[in-house]
Amino acid sequence: MSSPPPQSDSAAFCADLVRSHDFPRYAATLFVSAAERRALQALYAFNVEIVRVRDQVSQPLPGEIRLQWWTDMLSGHVHGSAEGNPVAAELLRAIRDFDLPVEPLSLLAEEHQFDLYNDPMPTMAALEAYLAATSSALFGLAAQVLGPRSEAVEHLARHAGLAQGIVQVIANLPRDAAHRQLFLPQQVIEKHDCSMEDVFAGKETPSLHAVLEQLAGEARQHVTTALSLLPQVPALVRPAFLSLSQTRADLKRLSQPGRNPFAPQPPSRLRTLWTLWRASRSREFTK
Repeated sequence: MSSPPPQSDSAAFCADLVRSHDFPRYAATLFVSAAERRALQALYAFNVEIVRVRDQVSQPLPGEIRLQWWTDMLSGHVHGSAEGNPVAAELLRAIRDFDLPVEPLSLLAEEHQFDLYNDPMPTMAALEAYLAATSSALFGLAAQVLGPRSEAVEHLARHAGLAQGIVQVIANLPRDAAHRQLFLPQQVIEKHDCSMEDVFAGKETPSLHAVLEQLAGEARQHVTTALSLLPQVPALVRPAFLSLSQTRADLKRLSQPGRNPFAPQPPSRLRTLWTLWRASRSREFTK
């Protein structure tokens, strides 16, 4: 068995992983102290590892095994190999140093089992439940690194996560359709008489635009609610929600008239940094 990597190497590994695969969240960690940044990057690296399972396996069973390893590790059933895994080592350190609850992390991993199959997302309520256990949970855990837990923070985290998650569903449509997997709720697809086969084939139709506009409308409501709740939480907690400013910018970009929903349009890293820096100095996040 190889010896565990030094803590500094583990932290650097997590930082590089998040910077490469989840730049908006990585950029948001640059606005907090070094100790808090290390814990946040451990959380986000864990999330990256969980989300990437889907793309690293060709069959569901190996993916189930990988996700089970993480839930076993969090429950204390994995020992030596956990310390040898830089993300696991940093995550355990963050849990210990900031007294983070393990249950939301385990539920996050379990919820992503859905990603391994091509089952349709049945309803809007099902999508919101999925996002609450994943995106919203991550906001809530990040907030606990920066300050005390409260109902106000949890309420904010829920709406922030739903907004961010729905926007990601819209942005990820090209990739998901190529895999014949849709996170667009079947209920909404049927409401607008949209053909799933047309979506899988990458056909841009008025029905699909109607589906995406309904989802964008839901996301706007959650963004508006989340931003209205920011003043109700302590200022020291608000940097955990900085990436919400990028979500707002992404939503505006993805809602532009005439946009091809199958053409990936990721924002540049420089633009992301600029968006988060401006937000960090705005009244929303400082007053």
